[in-house]
Amino acid sequence: MKIQLINPNTSADMTDTMAISARASALSSTQIIPSTPEHGPKSIECAFDEAIASAALLDLIEQGKQQNVDAHIIACFGDPALDAARELADAPVIGIAEAAFQMASLISYRFGVVTTLSRTLPTSEHLLSKYGHQTHCSGVRATDIPVLALENIDNKAYQLLKTECLAAMEEDGAEAIVLGCAGMSNLVNKLSKELSIPIIDGVSAAVKLAESLHQLGLKTSKTGQYGKRISKPFIGRYAHWTQ
Repeated sequence: MKIQLINPNTSADMTDTMAISARASALSSTQIIPSTPEHGPKSIECAFDEAIASAALLDLIEQGKQQNVDAHIIACFGDPALDAARELADAPVIGIAEAAFQMASLISYRFGVVTTLSRTLPTSEHLLSKYGHQTHCSGVRATDIPVLALENIDNKAYQLLKTECLAAMEEDGAEAIVLGCAGMSNLVNKLSKELSIPIIDGVSAAVKLAESLHQLGLKTSKTGQYGKRISKPFIGRYAHWTQ
């Protein structure tokens, strides 16, 4: 199968890191197609960043459709434009936050989320509620590590991340940890060995869910919420969406 791995920010180095993690967890027969937008923020760390990035993300979804991919993964923990992408796409679209929460709920009674900046905490809390995992989550913690610092994470930043993971375990009662940023995907193995509890990376989780849906022959329902978008004219820079 072919999976389009979309990094909604414009950091190509981060896309490359995600692709390594995705390929490591994928079946040998699965092709991972990394995609990075040409326009938008270098990192997504607030609602404004997410709104700007969403338009470019949807252009990449359309690009993936033209490439006949079997699934799309939105590799940003805010799951930006997920509903819109599912309206646009024919193949399944998986957000890494939703994928990570689903996996964590299968292997632990309560899981913790450890993310980047404190200002992103409400986003994680909103998604936990939206996806119905709020009661399964022991808490959401922030490291205050900027997203771009994860591209070449130093020992000080890594220790901050590890400290918050330990606090989630010892103070909040987390039995597994969800890493709240796609840029943390390459840290899973190290953290797993040092903490001795399950560490869930949303990129890898999304890859396995995409493969499962493909093997089961399941696609997004096109009736109701995710039905085809309404035909209408678009003006200016979005004129290419006119139907």
